[in-house]
Amino acid sequence: METTTAPDDREFYAKLKEEIRDAAPKLGIDKIGFASAEPFGELKQILLRHREQGYESGFEEPDLDKRTDPALSLERPQSLISVAIAYPSKLPNPPKSEPGAYRGIVSRSSWGEDYHKALRKRMAALESFIKERVPDARIESMVDTGALSDRAVAQRAGVGWSGKNCATITPEWGSWVYLGELVTSIPFPPDRPLTDQCGDCTICIDACPTGALVGPGQLNSSRCISFVTQTKGFVSDELMRKIGNRLYGCDTCQIVCPVNKGKNWTHQPDLQPEPEKVKPLLKPLLTMSNKQFRERYGDMAASWRGRKPIQRNAVIALGNFRDASAVPLLSDVLLHDDRPVLRGTSAWALGRIGGAEAREALKEAERTEADPEAAERIREALAQLAGNDERA
Repeated sequence: METTTAPDDREFYAKLKEEIRDAAPKLGIDKIGFASAEPFGELKQILLRHREQGYESGFEEPDLDKRTDPALSLERPQSLISVAIAYPSKLPNPPKSEPGAYRGIVSRSSWGEDYHKALRKRMAALESFIKERVPDARIESMVDTGALSDRAVAQRAGVGWSGKNCATITPEWGSWVYLGELVTSIPFPPDRPLTDQCGDCTICIDACPTGALVGPGQLNSSRCISFVTQTKGFVSDELMRKIGNRLYGCDTCQIVCPVNKGKNWTHQPDLQPEPEKVKPLLKPLLTMSNKQFRERYGDMAASWRGRKPIQRNAVIALGNFRDASAVPLLSDVLLHDDRPVLRGTSAWALGRIGGAEAREALKEAERTEADPEAAERIREALAQLAGNDERA
């Protein structure tokens, strides 16, 4: 992208860049990089193929031009700034699941304060820092929900490389980082992009519970547990079994990454986890009202889809734990909840747990259930119990 910056201006912006880099830690930013604002032409072709194969999640910006051309976010952009803040990967003194008191788990990306808020605070401080020095600078900040690809900007700006697990991996902080970017009218000298350092390693691809990583850097979102836990509808039997006790997100492909080994970051106070919130008891989740859910979990990124997905996933977890003590509660959900997805998922869980009480609840529900999908789940659960009896 051409610019008419004079030689003395280039010196000023190079110096400003170093001032920003020096100030970043005080602003709560762990790594920062600078890149040109040229369109991401190669990325657009990758995203087109991704869409053609049906791998999108539906949560992305639908306009591929906006995702790959900074000029559609800010008129006449001159450079991009990528920022990363590191978050923890280990839970201190984690509460343990026990029979009758089983727990779910929330992914590390939702530990502490909602990362959207945490990033916005830091990026607002960075924007103020820049505008104090260049008052007429035009800046557009983006966090996750922005149009541009966070990972593409981070790689071009030398913050990290795009790993085979579809995460940005930084040499210093691993992939336990939140990303944001600023599109600016200031022509900062660009940093050197980071090239792939995964080499021949395929540990993350091999470890993916559902095979959602269909190739290096290629994710079929419809099979990704992180995506599935954020949906609101029915989930297939196969994927429910794979979800385990995950309430939100999935960290498997990051946990197994060799670069992340031994990395845990505790220096950002607002991102530290509250053990009882990130590994909560499952049964109390099912009786929470919307108000109670917002009061308890509303400051977490995991709350963005509301309580329904979390409650559905709690039902799935109770089924996977085969928690017999949960049968009365699951039976109540099956027979009285006004949400078909919760009723049908409870039927699945009761079918997994089994027993006379579960069977009676399912038979009663079979007589009264009006929703076709929930009714099908009830019939499948009863068939599973009948099959178990025959094998006994």
